[in-house]
Amino acid sequence: MADEGVVIRAYVKGSEDAAAFRQLNESWIAQHFSLEEKDRRTLGDPDGTILAKGGRILMVEESGTAMGCVALIPMGDGVVELSKMTVVPQMRGRGLGRRLLLQGIAEARAMGMSRIFLGSNSKLADAVHLYESTGFQHVPMDHLPEMPYTRANVFMEMKL
Repeated sequence: MADEGVVIRAYVKGSEDAAAFRQLNESWIAQHFSLEEKDRRTLGDPDGTILAKGGRILMVEESGTAMGCVALIPMGDGVVELSKMTVVPQMRGRGLGRRLLLQGIAEARAMGMSRIFLGSNSKLADAVHLYESTGFQHVPMDHLPEMPYTRANVFMEMKL
């Protein structure tokens, strides 16, 4: 479903997007898990930990308010991690997560990546189903680059 007034756009370095990215992610992580050291580093400095590595962040916005986001973090050798994807609860069920994920996959291809991977958790069944429905395949943890999150127990990848 197309939502009037909803846009997916590039994160703007040095803007209020940094605070929105942090708040959006801290909210869902704290709801289901607890913040880990890797979360604190990434969310505390997305410009340095994601953008400075050649990564990208996409923001979902409605009427100027951040409603979701996703990050693409290059890991070398044509591999990128899909990370920090969320849509606020009041916007779920409208297809925005799927739109955001598909745009993230398109961005990874535009970056010249050959493979995209993610770590998730079985508690997030709707997210895991979304990843499966867009072509991600389950893989063993040792098939992916190091996964620094203890909460991750679902590992997936897609060849681009």
